[in-house]
Amino acid sequence: MNVSEFDFELPSDLIAQEPAAERGASRLLCLDRGSGALAQCWISDLPLLLGPGDVLVVNNTRVFPARLLGRRRPGGGRAECLLIKKLDTGIDTWEALVHPGQRLRPGAQIVFEGGRSLRAEVMARRFFGRRVVRFWTEDGSPVDEAVDAIGHVPLPPYIKRPDRPQDRERYQTVFACERGSVAAPTAGLHLTLELIAALRARGVVIVEVTLHVGYGTFQPVRVERVEAHRLDSEFYTISGEAAAHVNAALDEGRRVMAVGTTTTRALEAAARRDHRVQAGPGSTDLFIYPGFQFRVVSGLLTNFHLPRSSLLMLVAAFAGRERVLDAYRMAIRSRYRFYSYGDAMLIR
Repeated sequence: MNVSEFDFELPSDLIAQEPAAERGASRLLCLDRGSGALAQCWISDLPLLLGPGDVLVVNNTRVFPARLLGRRRPGGGRAECLLIKKLDTGIDTWEALVHPGQRLRPGAQIVFEGGRSLRAEVMARRFFGRRVVRFWTEDGSPVDEAVDAIGHVPLPPYIKRPDRPQDRERYQTVFACERGSVAAPTAGLHLTLELIAALRARGVVIVEVTLHVGYGTFQPVRVERVEAHRLDSEFYTISGEAAAHVNAALDEGRRVMAVGTTTTRALEAAARRDHRVQAGPGSTDLFIYPGFQFRVVSGLLTNFHLPRSSLLMLVAAFAGRERVLDAYRMAIRSRYRFYSYGDAMLIR
């Protein structure tokens, strides 16, 4: 397939720059993937749209403030690091995007702002502007603590404003507990504790898994043919209890509803071996595009995604490219809000 087949025109004013005024107040476009029928609802309607015995699977990863602002040493010019992936070196070494890249060559040092003694040195170059960067604190305190104290929320590049203190709460799901993502599993941002309680009262089983979302979620598809694209590997873990709930639903013909593309990838990656979700940790670079055979997920709650993106391709694989693009055209006509802080779509 050509990547151009996943393109569409989106008015820039539909790209949400702020979350909904209240969590849980977003609109919801419902797509029946069997008939293609569309219905306009609200996220608060979820207890009416799901039924007893459905298993709703959420991603409980927690976003950490991975964007660090500082100054170069020597010289004092401004510098920025976006932490992408911690490297298994035994010291606090990360793969990071740095700016300005042309001035941050191996050996360059950075002092970060914010009242903590966090320092860094560029160790090596990598592809697409990435660097290997070593971090330390002059007072010997843990690097992760310093990052959490002074880091900025890594809002997506299409949100054209600086992060604010309230983003630390709103760019985080209410069930986030496992630190490790540089981007939020955004479909989960719509759920509130009250809505989760209402779903449980309806008889919906809520299950948590973890997939730490990497910067690759924003990575543009640079090839012309879909099949030539590759995703960065991301870490996931599924508890024995979560696997048991999902596998029981599969055995009994009950629906497994994934909240977000990240949850979908974790579940489908964990079931590649024998059509059963395997408990335990793992990593996956699974790229889901049309033609993929889903073994676990039978329903999907997701946001509206970028044109030509791997996330849009996953949704198209689940519901059909034409039906998804038709739904997107309706969403645009009806002025739904798009992307991370935007409205949601339920496919079942």
